[in-house]
Amino acid sequence: MSGLLLRGAGHCMPARVVTNDDLAARMDTSDAWIASRTGIRRRHVCDGETQTQLAIAAARMAISRSGVRAEDIGVCIVATMTPESLMPSTACALQRALGLSEDTVCFDMNAACTGFVYALHTAHCLITASPRPMALAVGADAMSRIVDWTDRSTCILFGDGAGAAVVELQPVGIETGAVLGCARDDGLLSATGPGSVRPSVISMDGQRVFRFAVEKIAVCVDGVLRRAGVTREDVRWFVLHQANARIIELAAKRCDIAADRLFTNLSEYGNTSAASIPIALSERQGQGLLHPGDRLMLMGFGGGLTWGGLLLQMA
Repeated sequence: MSGLLLRGAGHCMPARVVTNDDLAARMDTSDAWIASRTGIRRRHVCDGETQTQLAIAAARMAISRSGVRAEDIGVCIVATMTPESLMPSTACALQRALGLSEDTVCFDMNAACTGFVYALHTAHCLITASPRPMALAVGADAMSRIVDWTDRSTCILFGDGAGAAVVELQPVGIETGAVLGCARDDGLLSATGPGSVRPSVISMDGQRVFRFAVEKIAVCVDGVLRRAGVTREDVRWFVLHQANARIIELAAKRCDIAADRLFTNLSEYGNTSAASIPIALSERQGQGLLHPGDRLMLMGFGGGLTWGGLLLQMA
């Protein structure tokens, strides 16, 4: 058996804040309408900052909190669907900025809002064969670049930000129990890429994505617990992708997860895609609420439609 220890987490948000009232001044909506349907009241939006700058700052915080040296990191993976450049990757930019060793495995990956979970699982697979048992996993997205700011059904949901985590291979102990998949439906939540003749904007069938998310969270909970050989009571915190407060509430009820074992920051940040889970981890650590030995179940879902969950243990 092998698992992952969370050594430290960090995050960075753009300075500019767009409130629900700001959006109501542009379109037919209101703070009450948005908050009641999503739980979101504010989101942070890049205004001069770049996705790479956010990722570097989040990574530096995670490394500082972890007590790990940059030269101890053997893998650097950035989960993003809004990179500034296809090459070099954001991960390569982090390697230079952070002073990671030249033989560090560095690459970006895109699993949309599930990206951070995918990145952690991939890092786990890679560091089992690495001479350095530490990995840096980052989720960084500038969703404001690909939302249609005239579309009330999508623009109210998303914000920009970056989160990062330094994890260490745990050769003996709790299994990660990773459960990952893709629902093979590209029409429910999509955005075109740079090779498309159409503008890159998010398109979403909200009701069907809602049902998908609730269903797959339950699949993740049951699957991860079974694979890791633990019970719900063994898990201290359940950290879900921050997409919609109603999704989190309904999924928690179906999975019999108590409210005091959940964490939400939707009201401040909205849906930051691949960054949402590590931002939540960083805030929890900053608040002094993550303690050695705590088991954390992470669960994501997003475009693809991708989904996934796994366990971490706090170092």
